[in-house]
Amino acid sequence: MNMMTIFLQAPAGQSMTPTLIMMGLMFVGFYFLMIRPQMRKQKQEKTFQEALKPGAKVVTTSGMHGTIFSINDDGVVLETLSGKLKFEKAAISRDFTAARFPETLGITKK
Repeated sequence: MNMMTIFLQAPAGQSMTPTLIMMGLMFVGFYFLMIRPQMRKQKQEKTFQEALKPGAKVVTTSGMHGTIFSINDDGVVLETLSGKLKFEKAAISRDFTAARFPETLGITKK
């Protein structure tokens, strides 16, 4: 008898219940460790981008610092040291802005 067939054969009389329970626990673990935090972060970014107002100091995901000059349907116009530049709203990062300009988000430094 081939050694590989011995390892691949399931022992007689065992059910699939423990395997299904383990797979279910793995899915729940992935949900709480990976999917749920990512969804929460996306929701925070979206609410932040919707709450942007002219005059707010922000940082883009590419690291560009500026002040919001105007907000249009298709993007945001930032006033920087080199002039006015147009960006997508998605390019404005909550994380970078919070780290650089906490007063913009209502965060106070201690």
